[in-house]
Amino acid sequence: MKVIYKITHPNGKIYIGKDLTNTLNYFGSANSKIIELDFTYEQLRDFTIRKQIIWESEVASDSEVSRLEVELIRKYNSNDPKIGYNNWPKFKNKV
Repeated sequence: MKVIYKITHPNGKIYIGKDLTNTLNYFGSANSKIIELDFTYEQLRDFTIRKQIIWESEVASDSEVSRLEVELIRKYNSNDPKIGYNNWPKFKNKV
């Protein structure tokens, strides 16, 4: 099963990612150093995140999953540093 998931951190910021094997303990490749800057040392000592499967398919190609991942990153605005931890695609501020 191929999945796209949403990780929600204690501060409400999110990360959208894909997993082509639906591995239970895979939580993506968000930049840990960037995430750590949002929390104190004490907050990091007891840290709970939520992983939600927001899309799944047994038949989609890897390229279809990658395309949809980008679409969902944009839909959820998780590449906006105020909202989430996705670094790609690059967030374009709509002023």
